[in-house]
Amino acid sequence: MKKILSLILSAVLVLSMVGCSGQASKQDTKEASKQGSGSAEKFVGVCMPEKYLQRWVQDGDNMKKVLEEKGYKVEIQYANNDVNTQVSQIENMITSGVKVLVIASIDGSALTDALKQASDSGVKVIAYDRLIMNSPNVDYYATFDNYKVGQLQGQYIENKLGLREGKGPFNIEIFSGSPDDNNAKFFYNGAMDVLRPYITSQKLVVKSNQVEFAKCAIQGWKAETAQSRMDNLLSANYAGGTKLDAVLAPNDAIARGAMAALKNIGYGSADKPYPVITGQDCEKSNVASIAKGEQSMSVFKDTRTLANKVASMVDALMQGKEAEVNDQKTYNNGAKVVPSYLCDPVAVTKENYDKVLVESGYYTKTDLGL
Repeated sequence: MKKILSLILSAVLVLSMVGCSGQASKQDTKEASKQGSGSAEKFVGVCMPEKYLQRWVQDGDNMKKVLEEKGYKVEIQYANNDVNTQVSQIENMITSGVKVLVIASIDGSALTDALKQASDSGVKVIAYDRLIMNSPNVDYYATFDNYKVGQLQGQYIENKLGLREGKGPFNIEIFSGSPDDNNAKFFYNGAMDVLRPYITSQKLVVKSNQVEFAKCAIQGWKAETAQSRMDNLLSANYAGGTKLDAVLAPNDAIARGAMAALKNIGYGSADKPYPVITGQDCEKSNVASIAKGEQSMSVFKDTRTLANKVASMVDALMQGKEAEVNDQKTYNNGAKVVPSYLCDPVAVTKENYDKVLVESGYYTKTDLGL
């Protein structure tokens, strides 16, 4: 009898242990599922166009850093300036379960189908710095005041040449950005609204007669394309010692290309200094050039500011709230007016680069080779 009782107690103990183990296993699975779900809810995809321009690497690094500090899982992809690659990356991120996509587009008109897929999957979309065109499925746009970027460039030329005081005439050549980048037209319009009256009055003379956006555009913002165009402009219009006084370059890559062409015909020496040359993005080599008195200025768009603003937008969207915006009328993408937040750009010159870029911690003197 004792033996039978002992066997029964042993069986009960084993069954109890199995039951507890099963309950624990179910509880562990449940907790793991919760954790997995929580991770998915905090999953953000960041799509950058390429690494050719230094600024996109900095934008991506800042974005990833800020979002991870806020507790998000972040996947960041660079598309090597290939539209099909970027579309594929976006589609893969949607399949992977991202809840918010932050996209700096290569071609702002090529993402309609991918964004429809995002919308169908409940994924929110923030256009980063470049407006995504022709899609109703863009929830927000975060950028700098792109018209103001151009204004700062135009105003710098205006002030440096003394155009307001009636000085002139001066020779100028115009460059515009990549035609597949919607921002390029804002830069161009901002600058030309300042400069066009002086062109009309002949205080500024465009010897090539190439003034309209399409004639001045540099596909892909490539420095080598800008250099080739400047080579052609110089040989056709500035032979025989005719002086070029200013170059409207909308970004630093184009400014580098223009300077390379100018240097090839003797500019950049004490006897023949570079003309007034504008830029944008404050890339390291260009800032060093500004410090040396070569490139005249660049427009600084602090990616730390933009990254923080986008991170706050992501926070709001993750909580089912509306994100903060300060512009609801300017950026019509052809399908809707996209609610936007515009950060302020800053003109950087030889006189203030140290304060704006170095003292703020954006660069060190070592970064700039100074």
